[in-house]
Formats: sequence, structure tokens, C-alpha cells
Amino acid sequence: MCKIKFRNLTFHLFIAVLFWFSCFGTCSTRDGKHWRQSKAASLSVFEEREKGQGGRSSHPRRQMAAKQVMNSATFNVIDYGAKGDGHTDDAKAFQAAWAAACKVEASTLMVPSGSVFLVGPISFSGPTCQANIIFQIDGKIVAPPSSGAWKPGLMQWIEFTKLKGITIRGKGIIDGQGSVWWNDSPTNDPTAEESTSSYNDSISTELGSKMPSTKPTTLRFYGSTGVTVTGITIQNSPQTHLKFDSCMNVQVSSFTASSPSNSPNTDGIHLENSQDVVIYSTTLACGDDCVSIQTGCTNIYIHDVNCGPGHGISIGGLGKGNTKASVSNITVRDVMMQNTLTGVRIKTWQGGSGLVQQVMFSNIQVSEVETPIMIDQYYCDKSKCNNQTSAVAVSDINYVNIHGTYTVQSVHFACSDSVPCTGVSLSNIQLKSVQENNHLEEPFCWEAYGELRTATVPPIKCLQTGKPSKPGTQSNIESR
Repeated sequence: MCKIKFRNLTFHLFIAVLFWFSCFGTCSTRDGKHWRQSKAASLSVFEEREKGQGGRSSHPRRQMAAKQVMNSATFNVIDYGAKGDGHTDDAKAFQAAWAAACKVEASTLMVPSGSVFLVGPISFSGPTCQANIIFQIDGKIVAPPSSGAWKPGLMQWIEFTKLKGITIRGKGIIDGQGSVWWNDSPTNDPTAEESTSSYNDSISTELGSKMPSTKPTTLRFYGSTGVTVTGITIQNSPQTHLKFDSCMNVQVSSFTASSPSNSPNTDGIHLENSQDVVIYSTTLACGDDCVSIQTGCTNIYIHDVNCGPGHGISIGGLGKGNTKASVSNITVRDVMMQNTLTGVRIKTWQGGSGLVQQVMFSNIQVSEVETPIMIDQYYCDKSKCNNQTSAVAVSDINYVNIHGTYTVQSVHFACSDSVPCTGVSLSNIQLKSVQENNHLEEPFCWEAYGELRTATVPPIKCLQTGKPSKPGTQSNIESR
């Protein structure tokens, strides 16, 4: 009898427990929001306790939320005192905004549209900066036209140094107001027409003194990795528009460089000691090389670029001052050139050493270009240069699908007597004179060796086949 009562009691207790759990689940479901808030509050209290004990919160949701807030941080130069009136020097405001943005990973420094910011020479340094900063330029930045704003020997106007993951983007304009510099240059042509001549004349009158002899590059990157420049325009540069020195993993796209054809030494893009560079969907109009590739460059890929006016796309000049040069793995394709001095060119100084190799020029369309294809191992930008035996070796140079018109000479290969050009190949070259009835210069070759893989227009009969037979010549090339 006792056993039966005990079993009944156990059964009723079991039913009661099941009922209690059922109610708890229902209540929890109905009041889920409150339960989550209580849980969040409990976690918050726990984290506060950790902080109170000298610890740091490690809750992943909180860390993620904090990171999202930081990553969305925007620093507008107006908020740091920039006037944007085109007359007041806003360099200090830009520097202050940079100092703040520099502390936050993936932050954005904003140069807003609708304003003109006069900014003196400025450097945005980065050894201690966070990575992946965005410099958003939607307004206009102009250089000071007064000589007093420039120190003698200053090599650049705007500089970014030693940064990781820096992006310059936007629809804005950087104007170097270069006319005040070009007018002081002996190579400037004062008779050339310019749309802004009256404005620039008033600036020159305002100056009352000459600008320093060293002309600054407008925008320079030094010692940086993961550099992106996209969307912006640089115009009227005193010298080079955009320069990359000792940089890695560089991408330039939808970029415009614009200066008159008579503006001296105004390269569009200048590369030096830089690797893994891609330049595409870009328009370059200037007074010198559209793209200049100097020593220390490798893995350079240039495509879908419009060039002109200017001096074409050039490798060099290399070896100046008896220096050693190294350039390799260069690809230039799908480029249009109009009214340029040369098309695709390699230029080296006598007396240099080193090597240019593994170069591909393909799908190049030229229109009224003086000399579309050129290798010049006797390059000299002075009235006279001394003859020297040593030279930068040039080998494995390929030209494929070069079409269009020229005004002086279709092909010019002037190679060194002691270090001839080797491995030069040409395929599907179709170049016609703009003056079909006038006799222009025939293709020229000197100590150039390689092969014609297809028939060419005009016929390039001067290219020697095989390798040079001069004693010691080939070994001289291979030793470099």
C-alpha cells in the first residue's frame, strides 16, 4: 500500500516538473525581446566588471561594432579650419585633418566639392599611420602662385610617404598652376596659345619675382605599398604630374593628366624603383613622356591608355652619369597615341650599364606620331654628349600590332657598337606616312639584332638576324 502511494506521489511530481518547464519555455518565447535585453545587460555588466578589474572587453560583437564605427570615420578638412576660398592657405587645416585620420584604420579624409583650396607644399607622412586611409578629393586644390611659398630645391608639392594601403580618389582637380613655372623655363615657347594665358599673365604680374629653379612634382608617393589613384585630374603641373618612387602594388585608373604640349618636363606618370604597377583607363596629355619608366622598375602593366600630346611612353633615359640600370617585365598594350614625339621608346645614356629586358609593346594605335618605334642607346638631352663605350644592354624587346601614321620616321633603332640590341622582334607592323607623296626617312637600324616575324609596312630591311658576331659582344651583354 505504501509502495503504491509512493509511486503515485513520484508520478505527480514528474507531471508538475514537466508543466513548470513548459510554462518557462512559453514565457521565454513570448518575452524573448526582454530576455535578450537582459542577456545583453548581463554581458555589459560582465564587461564593465572586467574593465574595472584592469581587463579589456573581448566580446566579439562589441569589437565588431567598434571596428565598424572606426572604419566609417570621415574627417572633413572644413571641420579643421579650411576656408576653401582659393586665397587662404589651407595647408594647416589639411595637416590637422590628416593627423586625425591617420589614427583611424580605413578612415576617410574629405576634400569636399564646391570649394577651391589653396594649399602650400605639404607632406602626409605615414610610418605611424593606420592602414587603408582614403583621401577623397571632390573639390579643387590649387598650388600657391607666389614664389614666397616655395623653398629653393623643393622637389614636390604634395607628397605621401611610407604608407600602407593609401587611396586617392574622387572627381576633384589638383591644379599646379604651372604656367608661372614654365614661363621661367628657357624651353618654354611663349608664342604658344593657351586657354588660360590671360589668367596666368595676371599671376606672373602678381609675383614680381621668379619661381625657384627646381620645379616641383605635383603629386608624389614614396616608400608606400598598396597605393591606388583613381578618378582625379591633375592639371598644369610645374613638372611631373604623378610620381611613384620606391612603391609596390600600385594601381592607377580613370586618371587624367592635362598640361599643354609646350610645358617642359611635365611627365604624365613617372615610375622609379617601383614594382607591380598597373595603369589603365587613363588619359595623359602633357609636355613630356606620357609614362616614364625608370630604373628599378619591374612587373609594370599599362593598358587602355590615351596619350597625346606628349612624348609617348618611354623606358628611360637609363644609365645617366655612368649608373647601373635594371628594368624588366614591362607590358604596354591597347594604347592610342596622337600627335606625340615618339610612340613606344627605349632610351639610354652612353656610359651606363645594366639591362632592359622582357618588354612587350602590343596593339598600339598611332596617329601623326613623329617616330612610332624607337630604341636610342645614344640618348642625350644636351647639345653635346661625350662618346662612351659602356652601355645599358637592351634585349628581348617585342613589337606586335603597331598601326597608324607617322610624320618623320617609322622605326629608329640606334644601338650601341659595343653592346648591340638583341632579341628585337617585330610582328604585324603597319605604319604609313601622313604625306604619302613626300619621301620621308626610311627605317633606321644600327647594331640591332632580332627577327621579323611577319612582313612589315614599311619594310624593315635593316634589322639584322640572329645574334651579334663581334668577339666578346654577346658575353658582354650576358654579364650585365
